[in-house]
Amino acid sequence: MSLPIRAILLFLLLMTGLRLAYIGRVELSPDEAYYQMWSERLDWAYYSKGPGVAVAIRAGTALFGNTEFGVRFFSPILALGTSLVLLVFSRRLYHDDAVAVWTVLTLNLIPIFQAGSLLMTIDPLSVFFWSLGMFTAWLALERRRIRLPHWLLTGGCVGLGFLSKYTNAMELLCIALAMAAVPRWRREFRRPGFYLMLAVALVVGSPPVFWNANHAWITLNHLHDRGRLGTAFDQPVKEFTDFLGAHLGVYSPFVFLGLVIAIFWGWRAAYPRRTPHSPAAPEPAAERTRFLLAFSLPLIVMYTLLAFKTAGEPNWTAPGFISLSVLAVALWHARAQTSRPAALFCLVSLAVALVLSALVVDTDLPRRLGVPWAYAKDPTARLLGWRSTARSIADFRREEERDLGTPVFLIASRYQLAAELNFYLPARPVQGPGHPPVYMPESQNLENQFSFWPGYDQVVSQAPPPGIPLPTTAQDEFRLIGTSPFVGHSALFITDDERRRQLPDSVESAFEECSLVAQYEIRRLNQPLRHVRIYACFNYRGLDL
Repeated sequence: MSLPIRAILLFLLLMTGLRLAYIGRVELSPDEAYYQMWSERLDWAYYSKGPGVAVAIRAGTALFGNTEFGVRFFSPILALGTSLVLLVFSRRLYHDDAVAVWTVLTLNLIPIFQAGSLLMTIDPLSVFFWSLGMFTAWLALERRRIRLPHWLLTGGCVGLGFLSKYTNAMELLCIALAMAAVPRWRREFRRPGFYLMLAVALVVGSPPVFWNANHAWITLNHLHDRGRLGTAFDQPVKEFTDFLGAHLGVYSPFVFLGLVIAIFWGWRAAYPRRTPHSPAAPEPAAERTRFLLAFSLPLIVMYTLLAFKTAGEPNWTAPGFISLSVLAVALWHARAQTSRPAALFCLVSLAVALVLSALVVDTDLPRRLGVPWAYAKDPTARLLGWRSTARSIADFRREEERDLGTPVFLIASRYQLAAELNFYLPARPVQGPGHPPVYMPESQNLENQFSFWPGYDQVVSQAPPPGIPLPTTAQDEFRLIGTSPFVGHSALFITDDERRRQLPDSVESAFEECSLVAQYEIRRLNQPLRHVRIYACFNYRGLDL
């Protein structure tokens, strides 16, 4: 083992240790708190995603308790796994320790990867299984013998990735494109390995399909709406500009520019202009470049085109930038050996990425240095202040219950707020089996995972007492069939949404009276972080159907 490889392994162990020490010191993001609720109610799939993240969080909390550390434990471990996979893969691909080392170092300095190594969302799982599946697919295509085990492993990786993030299904297309791009790999279409890989991927990834088949294909409807596929192009220039700006931020501006340049360099290297003296088959260097482009371009092109309709989230393209990072490092490293400007560009890119990654870890650092950065413009502010927010709400709830002499239940305006309160409320009383501690407003629409859990509008069946005549109206029939055990009870409606200053109609109409009773401003470093409004809602009577 060479000295650079030993050094990068030591760097990875140090980074993993620091990340494990950090993850228990920061409050959960809304998505993490939401997925933690999923982990308490394991299922084959959920409203918007597969079961992968819920299983990972359930395993972490089983080992280390229902804490921030327990929820996030596997995130640094998966980041380490992804780094090791790419270290071995890039070293095997280019037979160059320097390329392998710089690939891993660059990856760990990119802000989006830094965030993914600290927060337990779907992305650490998705990127890990995508990277491992890409590596095993390369082994299956390059091995002259014993290909079948690598094909089966590839299918397992794609299937597990699909259970984590549905985007990972695109890896099947990437594999097929890579095989089609290299003439000598096309023979694999006539061999059983590729089709056995497909079969394994379909079997492993099948649970969300069966779940959706039994739930009106709700995830397809969600994805359709999320991508605004049924709408016309509204502001294509603005949406694409937002898409581009988000990527410049999360990948670091110079790193992102280097990745984009690498696409054009890589395409020219993979598909050079043919001359009468050109070889009939592509050179090995062109083959590996075609392979890497096949695993990046489909996803990047798809979301770039979609960005003219909706900017989306920058993490949607994350798997596609894995192989592109390997290619970009190899191409820029080769140019840096002979070009001083190229070498300087690489060093500046990594230095800026390091600074931005440090900000990911502690966005309060500029404020401590006197920079007037408002939390309203800080995307990481959604990780801050939830414990104090929940404590304030719990204190007010106790006072309200003492004044009324009866328990009150909680309703949140957004599922993100409900999830954070679920995790951070000092006491989490529930009204019945499967009930969450904080509800969402009742609705006939399936809007998120709360729609599949018991709510305060849940009707409990009851048989008509003897001698009661049959109902004469639809309303009488509804009351006869069943009623909600929450009827007559009071609730607190909580919102932190500054854009909506009014109660939802479904809340205001369902209670006899609602009024604003409290407002809190959660502050941090002498700046407003979050505004919370609490409405008291008395005598729940339900909505007329």
